[in-house]
Amino acid sequence: MTSPEPGRSLIESGFGIAGSMTGSAATVVYSPADAALQLDDRFSGCLRDLADDLGGGALPQREAARAGAALAFAVEHGVSLSRRERHVRSDGFFAERAGGRVAAREVGEGVLLAARAAADERRVRHLGYLLAEVVFSPDVDAALAERALLVARDLTWRQWALLAAVGRRERSPLPLVPVPVDPRAWSTWGALEDLVGLQEAGLLDPPVAVPRPGGAAQPRLRPADLRLTRRGVLLHRLLALDFVRADDVDAALSALS
Repeated sequence: MTSPEPGRSLIESGFGIAGSMTGSAATVVYSPADAALQLDDRFSGCLRDLADDLGGGALPQREAARAGAALAFAVEHGVSLSRRERHVRSDGFFAERAGGRVAAREVGEGVLLAARAAADERRVRHLGYLLAEVVFSPDVDAALAERALLVARDLTWRQWALLAAVGRRERSPLPLVPVPVDPRAWSTWGALEDLVGLQEAGLLDPPVAVPRPGGAAQPRLRPADLRLTRRGVLLHRLLALDFVRADDVDAALSALS
């Protein structure tokens, strides 16, 4: 029998990824009068539309769980941002434009597509957070959100963790030991490739070193030398990478040695 609220069931199906808070998140979206916490009506309405759209289809079980968890995480972060006295944008982000297009819906659909494809399900939490961050950020339009999402989808989870490490460098100093130049272990080589990829993508400074004329030796790069570029700051902010677990950050840094 089909559930009368397939979207609600979709959010609750994310339990295995997002835990018991999926039930509370579903209540916030579908039964706000019964919820202990509240979310702006425009945002909760957008989440409900997204959930109903996917919940009415026949998704693979794991894809449905990821989408439901992403929506639950969007609720969680939206409530948290509201408690910090940030406000849902009032710039027409939820208004219908020509052709029935709604910017909030477009960003939400992009987030859910990325979440459904996230084989490493640690990404799902931050994809949900990205949706909430954009909804609370009038300085980020739909086109910029789409660009940030495209960049994020091309990065590995370890690259997200490395961005998180550099973003919290003032609270947790980075290692001073130089990263290896030509590591023999495949695992270390892979971590170094991830780091170089972040530099080449313009997310971390300094950029990849260019050989000097005459073959002069290059200074060895240390994690402590790394800084987020402006592009890196934006991605760090929208994905809320401050919330990446400390053990994931430590593992990403350890892989570089």
